[in-house]
Amino acid sequence: MVAVEVENVSKRFRRQTVQPYTTLKSAVVDFLLRRGRSGGEGTFQALEGISFSVQQGQTVGIIGRNGSGKSTLLKLLAGIYRPDKGSIAVHGRVGALLDLGAGFHPEFSGRENILINGIVLGLSKREVRQRFDAIVRFAELDEFIDEPLKTYSSGMYMRLGFAVAAYADPDILLIDEFLAVGDEAFQQKCFDKIVEFRRRGKTLILVTHDLSTVERWCDEALWIGDGVIRGRGKPRRVIDLYHYGIAVPDVAAPSSGPHQIDPTVPAGTAVDQPQRWGSREIEIVAVQMLDATDQERYVYSNEECTRIRIHYKVHRHLEEPVFGMAIIRDDGLWCYGTNTNIEGLSLPSLAGDGTVDLLLERLDLMAGIYHLDVAIQGRDSTTSDYHHGLYTFTMQSQLAEVGVFRIPHQWIINS
Repeated sequence: MVAVEVENVSKRFRRQTVQPYTTLKSAVVDFLLRRGRSGGEGTFQALEGISFSVQQGQTVGIIGRNGSGKSTLLKLLAGIYRPDKGSIAVHGRVGALLDLGAGFHPEFSGRENILINGIVLGLSKREVRQRFDAIVRFAELDEFIDEPLKTYSSGMYMRLGFAVAAYADPDILLIDEFLAVGDEAFQQKCFDKIVEFRRRGKTLILVTHDLSTVERWCDEALWIGDGVIRGRGKPRRVIDLYHYGIAVPDVAAPSSGPHQIDPTVPAGTAVDQPQRWGSREIEIVAVQMLDATDQERYVYSNEECTRIRIHYKVHRHLEEPVFGMAIIRDDGLWCYGTNTNIEGLSLPSLAGDGTVDLLLERLDLMAGIYHLDVAIQGRDSTTSDYHHGLYTFTMQSQLAEVGVFRIPHQWIINS
């Protein structure tokens, strides 16, 4: 089911630096002159031709540089702005955490603001009162809840705003860099709440400059640059495209539609495909899974080991290359990931052809189908070659346990 539908949306704003009219005559003259011009003077295009949809239960991260149009898009989704062109359909109750303190009245107390904001978010007075204690407890404002908000710190504003929005139980939660304020302990509480939202099938759309948060929490990423969508898809892929876009401003947005890896692409040239991308200074030419007898195998049982062998070819020198691997369940759940940089391994300068092995001493995953991501990156996180989900293996088990992986254990019956 679709939670959010955005179709060909554009938004233009008038520049605040335009001088206001001082007389009726100047206003009329300017109006008559502008009728003969093609428009655009004194305005700027914040967004143009934006189209995308978000499925119910998805978490989508919106990334881009300052001034790219990210926050404008979120305010359009929240209904704060109306599009000049196009349409937006939101299916469900929306909760928004946008500008710090937005919707709060500084002269009113925290208690009064909870009531006002709860009603604005669609709750009845009775529902707000039922959830009041939980909101105050989550926001950690027991001692200050009857004080006027103008006496609150920015962190207290943030905690109250998040608590009200979270306990209003929206179907769709919009967040704009809101978690950047607050101490580490409260940020963890917010992340725990987000995990709960996702588990309950809620839809989250967040704007952030923290790319690690996008990769960790989001099912999909949207890169907006100069008011248009320049990339959309798996977070790691879009983040890489974004990095290229910063380094090479005229980088092309990925084309839509299904693609396959094209073996005719000349070695050492950049690749942009949904399942493979990178600059290819060092190219991954093959990936194997080898069992304990060094035989190639792609079906395993619990407690067996496997060796993931990455065959590479060097086309151009890459300073401090980093090899990485991730295991992803068939439903898209990231089960495990690591790389040589995380583990403190420094690779020598590579040349020609070679292999890198990663020995996984025990595969204790639940029965099912899994996919491997393998990658070679520079120490600065620029991608040389990334293969997403191109290698599949199967786990078998005689047991009907549930979850992601099997924890070694034993039952002890004390009679």
